[in-house]
Amino acid sequence: MKENATNIILKTNDLNIGYQHKKQVFCVASHLNASLARGKFVCLLGKNGIGKSTLLRTLTKVQPKLGGQIQIDNKELETLSTIELAKKMSLVLTEKIPENNLTVYELIALGRQPYTNWIGTLSDEDKKYVDLAIQQTHIEGIANKKYTELSDGQLQKVMISRALAQNTTLIILDEPTAHLDIQNKVEIYKLLKTLCENYQKTILISSHEIHLALQLADQLWLMNEKGIITGNTKSLIEDGSVSNLFASNLVTFDANSKQFVINTN
Repeated sequence: MKENATNIILKTNDLNIGYQHKKQVFCVASHLNASLARGKFVCLLGKNGIGKSTLLRTLTKVQPKLGGQIQIDNKELETLSTIELAKKMSLVLTEKIPENNLTVYELIALGRQPYTNWIGTLSDEDKKYVDLAIQQTHIEGIANKKYTELSDGQLQKVMISRALAQNTTLIILDEPTAHLDIQNKVEIYKLLKTLCENYQKTILISSHEIHLALQLADQLWLMNEKGIITGNTKSLIEDGSVSNLFASNLVTFDANSKQFVINTN
């Protein structure tokens, strides 16, 4: 899907992703071409093991690319220092947080690390962004709790709040609703959508919540064995790209309800 070049915050050109084990290189996917437009809520969908997490980890410089280009604000990803990248992009990955005695407020305040001085003292400006992030995620009532006391749904909102406190235009999340019940899944999705609409955040998430993605995402990245297909959600439903993503004799895609249904025959 073509976008106005000045509106693109992230772009890949013939990107190859994978990993190296000892002296062997394992390519997970190659020649990936995609872009993210500012202020959009974008969902990355695909089968288990297709490489969604590998792609996100590569886009966020957590692991190196195997080839091709990644550009953030028209700058090569490799040319950005850790601090420069942290001021452009914030992450919510699936790694478990080490247990400690931090309060919710203190955990969110860690999002200000790219801006604080060497001893990590919060300025009035830092506190303003922490307070705003708490307001944006509606978690004022738990701000003084120990984060270890939270439910999974509450903790996920706190991690999103920490990303917001980092004050970046781009936020990338890997499976943000994994292990949550349906109510919390919907709340997280609606929160992310609101952040894009009301605060012009650009959000890319990987997800298995296909029904929620199809209802709320502005655009989709569909990852399959051949590469990646991108476009607005409506177009990718209409041209059959979504139904082909999980083509099987076990399920059929119903475009009207935007859901995959079990074949009973």
